[in-house]
Amino acid sequence: MVNALRTLQRRIVTPDDSATSLETRGFYVKDSTAQELLETIGRMFLVGYAHAVQEPTPAAAAERLDQVPVRFRGFAYEGAAMAYTVVGAMPFTGARRLDTFLAGPGRPHAYMAYIGVGWAMAKLPRFLWPKFDHDPLLQWFVLDGYGFHQAYFKTEKYVHGQYRDPAFPWPGGPHQWYAPQAMDQGIGRAIWFVGGTDADVVTDLIGKFPAARRPDLYAGAGLAATYAGGAGEDELLRFWKAAGDCRPQVAQGSAFAAEARRMAGLATPHTGIATEVFCGLPPERAADVCVQTRPDGPDTGELPAHEVWRRRIADEFVSLGRS
Repeated sequence: MVNALRTLQRRIVTPDDSATSLETRGFYVKDSTAQELLETIGRMFLVGYAHAVQEPTPAAAAERLDQVPVRFRGFAYEGAAMAYTVVGAMPFTGARRLDTFLAGPGRPHAYMAYIGVGWAMAKLPRFLWPKFDHDPLLQWFVLDGYGFHQAYFKTEKYVHGQYRDPAFPWPGGPHQWYAPQAMDQGIGRAIWFVGGTDADVVTDLIGKFPAARRPDLYAGAGLAATYAGGAGEDELLRFWKAAGDCRPQVAQGSAFAAEARRMAGLATPHTGIATEVFCGLPPERAADVCVQTRPDGPDTGELPAHEVWRRRIADEFVSLGRS
């Protein structure tokens, strides 16, 4: 009976594979290799989502998630976090809870897991949004995930129309004003997908946004270019040069990606190619910059700790000549 209920929940709440097609989304297709990469990322996200819904516990789901190829495993964990957020809002959740996942197998994948929570929030009514003890540094990745979702599924409005949510009710508190910036970082990541990993197309899309928004958008695109990949060294260098004054933010996003992959034990060759271009460093050293600049203490300053962290990382790359 319990297994039948989980199977039913999986069928009800799991998105359709067709949603990952670039043609369905209307995204730019650079070539067949880039198309296959982006569509595989989407499929692996849904695989992770399905495992989390189907398996009785996060530990059982993790056994299946860890069978996903290294390059795509982080996306599967992102999908699992979305699933635990959605299923946690339904009756008969059992052990399939977001807090259990984040404290257990999802912990090394915290960057991607928090992003997955943001995907779920885009699907759930506000009264069902998750309530858990947020990491003051990483909680903003939830809104990054929300912004990515909106740009991915409402591309005409959020990317081509450069729409920005004027007010957002989460997470609340004195730093609520920062929410649109966090969402822009996610929109920037999505633009890497919308532009089909083509450096020139992505640059053109970002260039249509107001100048004040571009640093966050470039940071997100730099993260996606490093974590997801899809472009070779020459193309990444062209993107880096086109970023102009936003190059420190591209390096910051790239360093975040390197640290996310290192923390989860998911290092890949394309990550190193990107950090060498964007950060002037191998991935281990780029990730070290994130660790060395990480703020300590409560999130009580004028700026949210997450933004303090991002600025420290960007400033470190400026000092290394990456501007």
